[in-house]
Amino acid sequence: MDLKSPVPHLGPVGVFSWGVVTRPAAEVRSAVRTIEGMGYGAIWFPESWGREAFTAASLVLEATDRIVVATGIASIWARDPMAAALGAFGLAEAHPGRFLLGLGVSHAPSVTRRGHQYGKPLGRMAEYLDALESISSPLDEGDHPAVVLAALGPQMLSLAARRTAGAHPYFVPVSHSAFARERIGPGPLIAPEQAVVIETDTDRARAVARNHMERYLLLDNYRRNLLRLGWSEPDVAAGGSDALVDAIVGWGDAAAVAARAREHLDAGADHVSIQPLGDAWGLDELEALASALI
Repeated sequence: MDLKSPVPHLGPVGVFSWGVVTRPAAEVRSAVRTIEGMGYGAIWFPESWGREAFTAASLVLEATDRIVVATGIASIWARDPMAAALGAFGLAEAHPGRFLLGLGVSHAPSVTRRGHQYGKPLGRMAEYLDALESISSPLDEGDHPAVVLAALGPQMLSLAARRTAGAHPYFVPVSHSAFARERIGPGPLIAPEQAVVIETDTDRARAVARNHMERYLLLDNYRRNLLRLGWSEPDVAAGGSDALVDAIVGWGDAAAVAARAREHLDAGADHVSIQPLGDAWGLDELEALASALI
């Protein structure tokens, strides 16, 4: 498997959605067609509960015509390298140039629920990539999807740059896009996720943002990344300080939120996936942002 296959054309802005893995199939088909019609370049979705990643990718690919479908991320603990490679080859062959395989080591609680022992994530990822590289497609050798890694810290970012097409950081401030670009240089893809709330009332916006952030700030990977970027222990406690909330979640009117996405691009990101908070899809918010960004 060619882990450095060219990245499909993502455009500068995509969408990150939990709805893809948590909502009924008919609703997913309708929503993703609407998102594609707005002009977004890619749809990203997670894998920790709900639909399995390759099932979700197939559902979205079959429902749409143009938009790139990206796992953000498929857990390396959910399937062995052979299963991941063959699934990816199948999707890439059926939908040329429209599937991007994002891989990640996930988090200790999720890995434990799957019956595995979480440890040495960097080494585990390197071994997984070694195995993927040894697998050839039984279909068309040209149908190798691009691979990117969920990467936050310097070592995983370096691994992503050396071995794959780039990185998909999640739950990061704009400063991380600058840090990641400096770390991996000008070539590899940097495609961060950006949570957003279109709300001009400060208290209401921060309440929605904290509701989103609380569970992530309990996960060691994200806490350590924020501390490494210069945030303090009080900043990452109790749902996050006001300053951290404002850095992680872009809020305000559509113009202000669109400006936050552009800040990532100006800092060195190639593509930003917008995650509206508050409901499964945030289609009204995405439509307002499409007018400002696309």
